[in-house]
Order: sequence, then structure tokens, then C-alpha cells
Amino acid sequence: MGETLAQKILKRAGGNEAVEINEIVWAKVDVALMDDILGPRVEIAEGLKTLGDRVWDPEKVVIVSDHYTPTCTENQAKIVQFTKNWAKEYGVENYFEYAGPCHQVMAENGFDKPSTVVVGTDSHTCMAGAFGAFGTGIGSTEMLGVLATGEIWLKVPESIRVEWQGQLPKGVFAKDMVLNDCGEIGHAGATYKVLEYGGDAIQSLNMDERMAISNMAVEMGAKAGLIPADEKTAAYLNQAGIYEFEILQADSDADYIHTYKKDASKLIPQVACPHNVDNVKPIDEVQGTRIDQAYIGSCTGGRLYDLKCAAEVLKGRKIAEGMKFLVSPASQTIYKQALREGILETLVDAGATIVAPSCGLCLGAHTGILAPGERCISSTNRNFIGRMGSKESEVYLSSAATVAASAIEGKIADPRKYL
Repeated sequence: MGETLAQKILKRAGGNEAVEINEIVWAKVDVALMDDILGPRVEIAEGLKTLGDRVWDPEKVVIVSDHYTPTCTENQAKIVQFTKNWAKEYGVENYFEYAGPCHQVMAENGFDKPSTVVVGTDSHTCMAGAFGAFGTGIGSTEMLGVLATGEIWLKVPESIRVEWQGQLPKGVFAKDMVLNDCGEIGHAGATYKVLEYGGDAIQSLNMDERMAISNMAVEMGAKAGLIPADEKTAAYLNQAGIYEFEILQADSDADYIHTYKKDASKLIPQVACPHNVDNVKPIDEVQGTRIDQAYIGSCTGGRLYDLKCAAEVLKGRKIAEGMKFLVSPASQTIYKQALREGILETLVDAGATIVAPSCGLCLGAHTGILAPGERCISSTNRNFIGRMGSKESEVYLSSAATVAASAIEGKIADPRKYL
């Protein structure tokens, strides 16, 4: 029996000749990511002092202050200050602040390389899977061990194959694909398993869209969400100045515990309804639902392609009276690109407010949190109770285009009519 992509990556990381499913592997970590909210301040700063008081390889550590930037309370400011000072103290030069959500910063700076192991103190580290990397979220205690030794033990997960064939219709996007997956697989259906994506519909996606899919693998409980690297992956990395990497592929006779085969050409826009990511319905079942706020942003749905699609929907149109419409580009780099291309101008002309690249609203930390009774449609990744503010508010998840169409109408709307 052949090997899955996850097996091959973990075999490489452990220096093994072969690895079996459920085998424990001591894997060498290629990149360790920390953010401000679950970074050095949580167990790590004190714990490291008892384990030698040094980082095993500062060049392989990336720290991004993104959840609490821009800071809006004194406590947040202290946390960001502590994080920055800790990075300096331990020689971590890969420190980023006000650059955007950490996973996008990782991608743009070439830290997500094919066939590597990337661990981070944020569950959406699985977004590295868009580059064919075994990216996975870990806790602060595990990160402490990684910082001290450069290694982590991992159980080789079983893999689920998700094949998307066909061409996406106009107005349907990768976010709709992965929401459909969430609805079918369920919020725990892939727990400690790998989702390995394939099919010509996946191969046709640009890197922005691939990142949206891998980002949400954890919403199904997955340890990683892998999309095999190809020439598009290489081109993206080359733009970041990265030319040396190894591309691994699953064997044609690899063993999957389940295979989902889906037809992208039949997909219509999808919406995840409160209060679970797997409470997914097709657009025609929820359109007309009143909303108070629309949000495009985060490491899931604020990339340049998302902003372009939203601008296409909104060009020459205005949002509904009384609607709050916030747009947070997924990084400073994307902010500048969208500014140069006139995309932000189109969004502002329609009535959007452009806010800083940040995780802020996605987790209800700042910049647009919801009041009791308010509803928001968002291009982010989670819609749990209280996720964006009040526990009495509601969050719906969709593609950026669906968010834009809904902002126009003041209710959940199908973007296809505007494209």
C-alpha cells in the first residue's frame, strides 16, 4: 500500500525510512509560529527559563502580533509590548507587528514551504497546507518544548481524501467549497485526521483560494488540510524569494479512510448559519435573512482575490441604508495592492469602511464587535456564540462576494445576480 502526503511529510520530518498510520514520530520542526494572544506570555516565557533559557533556532521562529493590533485597551498594549520585547531578548528577528493576521504573513514571507512541518499557537496554522506543508496548531505547552528542542512528537494521522472535480460556476468560490465540506463532514468528522484535497477543481484554484480551503480544515477537526504543491505553489513562493523546496506527492495507491467525490459545477453559494460552522445551508434557503453588519477580512477571507470579487459585486452600487460594512485586508501588502489597483476606492465608494489588517473582529477583540440582537455576515472562519461580540448576536459565514451582495440588500443575498 502506498503512502499519503501526510505520511511522506512526517517520514521526512522524523528521518524515518517509513512510517505507519498511528505511529508516533519525533518530528523536526521547520517553522514555529507564535502570535500575541497565545505566544510567549502564556507559559512560554517562564517555562523556557527552566529549560536552558534559549531558543533552539531563532531563525526558525516567527512571531506575529496580530490579534491585539491595533491595541484598544491598556492590557492589549502590554501584551503586544511584552511579545515584542521577548522576541528581541531571544534573538527572534522574524517579528511582525501591524502586518496582518499571522497565517497570511507566514505565506507572504515564504515561511510555508512544501513538505515541511509548521506548528503554531493558533488553530488556523493548518492554512500552511495550501502550500503542501503539514501545518498544525499546538498549545503553548507544546510550543515551549518546540522552542527548547526544535522537535515535537506527532501521531501519524489517517487521511481523508476530498476530490473536487469540474469548474466552479460564476459567483461560487473556494469558501463555498469548504463550507460545503464542513456541512457534509461535520465539525468533528475529521478530528485528528488529515484532509487531503485533490481534483481538477482544486488544481484550478489560485493560491488565495487554496489558502481559504486549508485554513478551515480545523473547523472539521482536522490536524492538517493538505493541497499538493504544484507550479502555482512554486510561482507564489518564487515571488516571495523562495526557490529551494522539496515537493512531495501522495502515492496513487495511498490508503484513505474515506474519499469524498464532489462536483464543483453543481455547487451554489453556501452560508454557515449560527452558531456552528457545520450548520451550512445553500443560499436559496437563507437569502432574505436580515443583517446589520457585513465584514470582509481575516486570514480566511480578506485576500486580494476576495477584495477583487467583492469590488466586482459592488462597483457602481451602494450598500443598504443603515448597513455597517467593514473591510480588513488580510495584510499590509494586500492593503497596498488593493489601494494601487483601485479596489479599495470601489469598496469605499459603495459605503465600506476600510480598517487595519488585523484579527480583531474575527475573534471579537476590537474593531466592529456586535451588540445584542445584531447579525453579521462575514468572510471569516467561525460563528460560535459570542465570537464577534455579544452572546446574543449572530454570525453567518460566506464568501466575500456573498458578503458584498448582502451589504447591498441589507439581508443575505445571492452574489450571482450582481456578477
